[in-house]
Amino acid sequence: MNSFSVGRLASGWRWVLLALTLAVLSGCATGPGKNPRDPLEPFNRDMSRFNEAVDNAVLKPVATAYREVTPSLVRTGVNNFFSNLGEVWSFVNNVLQLDPKASAETALRFGFNTVFGLGGVLDIASEMQIEQHKQDFGQTLARYGVPTGPYIVLPVLGPSTLRDTLALPIILKGDVVTRIDHVPTRNSLYAARVVSVRSNLLGASRVLDEAALDKYSFTRDLYLQLRDNEQRNGRAVVDEDDGALPPEPLP
Repeated sequence: MNSFSVGRLASGWRWVLLALTLAVLSGCATGPGKNPRDPLEPFNRDMSRFNEAVDNAVLKPVATAYREVTPSLVRTGVNNFFSNLGEVWSFVNNVLQLDPKASAETALRFGFNTVFGLGGVLDIASEMQIEQHKQDFGQTLARYGVPTGPYIVLPVLGPSTLRDTLALPIILKGDVVTRIDHVPTRNSLYAARVVSVRSNLLGASRVLDEAALDKYSFTRDLYLQLRDNEQRNGRAVVDEDDGALPPEPLP
């Protein structure tokens, strides 16, 4: 991992994107047509099973251990820290979408939380009622009329669409963590972020396992609905848990 190269990762994603694009255009992996937005359903189901196996073997056990041994206050601080880093990319996308109000409030949030919130560990901006405007490059493309495209399940990364997948190289370059030159520190932050995000989804994944007859269809429909809502309400404040499954109450 210490020799991990963002450049190599981006290069690898170019080949993945090319292969997926060709598959969509050729229709060679067309599914049974149950959902017109999911022409790659056979491929996507196989990839979902692969991702679930990786999650059960690695991510879920690590996230469970993290949640059990880490105090809630510390977990909240970790979440706030990575959320604050994300404000930088949200600011860029709000600027690209020509939204001065959202851009200004996002800049204020980052400034207050970084300076007065111990580098973002404390969410001072929310206490000051400064609204959060989470935006990504997929939403920016939507703002300029780029269609969503078919649903795609990516290895390890999970649910996506063709538009969001094509945006990945830009998203990688916009990630603040990728700008850290010290490789061990950068990789440690990557790992901490993944574990933090997965631990937040433990309760929701239990509900999904117990409630959904077909987890694949449920996840696909929920993801597409959320992205549609974000596109329609792109100028609205996006809550981090908007539309998510309710967390399972902890003992």
